[in-house]
Amino acid sequence: MQTMHETIEERDSCLLEMRSICKSFPGVQALEEVSFSLNRGEVHVLIGENGAGKSTLIKILAGAYTADSGEILINGNPVDITNPRVAIGLGIAVIYQELNLNPFTPIYENVFLGREFVSRFGLLNPGKAIQETKSLLEQCGLDASPKTIVKNLGVGQQQLVEIAKAMSMDARIIVFDEPTSALSDTEIECLFDRIRHLKAEGCGIIYISHRLNELFEIGDRCTVLRDGQYIGTRNIEDIKINELVKMVVGREFKESTRAHSFVQPQVVLEVENLSYINVLHDINFTLRKGEILGLAGLMGSGRTELAKCIIGEYTKTSGRTLLDGRDTNIGNVNQALKNGIVYLSEDRKKEGLFLQHQVKKNITISSLNRIVKAGFLRFTEEEALCAELKEKLNIKTPGLDVLVKNLSGGNQQKVVIAKWLLSQAKIFIFDEPTRGIDVGAKDEIHKIMEELVEAGASIIMISSEFPEVLKMSDRIMVMHLGRVEAILDNKDLSQEDVFHYAIGAHKFEKQSKKHKRNNLEVT
Repeated sequence: MQTMHETIEERDSCLLEMRSICKSFPGVQALEEVSFSLNRGEVHVLIGENGAGKSTLIKILAGAYTADSGEILINGNPVDITNPRVAIGLGIAVIYQELNLNPFTPIYENVFLGREFVSRFGLLNPGKAIQETKSLLEQCGLDASPKTIVKNLGVGQQQLVEIAKAMSMDARIIVFDEPTSALSDTEIECLFDRIRHLKAEGCGIIYISHRLNELFEIGDRCTVLRDGQYIGTRNIEDIKINELVKMVVGREFKESTRAHSFVQPQVVLEVENLSYINVLHDINFTLRKGEILGLAGLMGSGRTELAKCIIGEYTKTSGRTLLDGRDTNIGNVNQALKNGIVYLSEDRKKEGLFLQHQVKKNITISSLNRIVKAGFLRFTEEEALCAELKEKLNIKTPGLDVLVKNLSGGNQQKVVIAKWLLSQAKIFIFDEPTRGIDVGAKDEIHKIMEELVEAGASIIMISSEFPEVLKMSDRIMVMHLGRVEAILDNKDLSQEDVFHYAIGAHKFEKQSKKHKRNNLEVT
């Protein structure tokens, strides 16, 4: 009887069931007999490498895709989710990693888009929307006016607007797809508090993230997908991280550490007294041949702005850049490329790829001089070069003619890296190179970076993950509010050492000591 009682309890608590879901695309079996369940008051973590099928499964739940076979049940009742509006009506909300906001309208209009408040006379009632949005923003920990235009918010703040929008739908099933990829530690803690609150109210949360530490902090159960197939479901409290990683990648996995440094004495890049409007202030640093210079800092520290000044996308207000000791004025991205400097943007979809074009066209677009002879494109050579890079970077795609938009996020990132590897640049600026990428792919990208510096290239690596900065860097340059606070040799450093400078704590300590000294002098 006890077993029967438990079975009834489990059935009664089940909010969502997805049974034997199959989905294929031309040349790709995205999902094969995948099942998934979600209970009330549960955070169920869905994990797997890029291309494992997580996004496809969620898009079927959200009505963006239709499954080839299988069934979906909500509260034990079969449902037919034919489009996103049906999903919303069933209490399903999805917060995608790629933001879905209108940047030119206020926050409150984004939150209630398509669900506007109207007065009893049938007129729009923006006051009510503003009032409701203000309450939602407070719950999310976003200190902004509901009337703020979305484009004036940072990426992390826009992510919180997406969360507020989902909360406004009174959804009972909420999917968070890499929600913390652009959030600060304070914003992440606020998000987790809100998830715990939703969980206590009986909502079911599906949480997707490559940050394994988050899964153990917020999750109750986890389901692993690999290559479109269901691998298994475990209680978070009963599984060890090594076992979980093995389920994800299909093999024993040990994160490698840098065994060698390839730094040479030659200075290839020198930045002197660089400033940019009110964002960057008197930046000075050098980059040596074969060096990985880690660029650490919190959101708003000016790291990306510095990178874009170096490549000429932003025009510096003062200062100069020297390449191999020569004063070089780089006014745009093409000039940067001609001088051997390339930038891999943190926003690969907007700034790194042509989503409607083939994989091979994206790889060769910046290096046509290598495959064009006498005005003619040498297709055989293009195919061979792209095939070599596909193999080297382990890009998971059915073929080089597949449109980039159909690849997973991690494989799109590898295509961006392939493009710049083909350019034979000397200085690579990687801006969040492993954001939103699974542990296996992250290790592969780290190995590519190792190979680059071993071959004599130099790298500036911007990363918000302090463990990654400590693992990969020869030196670490820490920025805070647009200034370089420290350039540290990466010897026996800890995350606390880096964080200390990233929050400007040393300045506070100096001011505190000065204040004490002044008090003593007055006394």
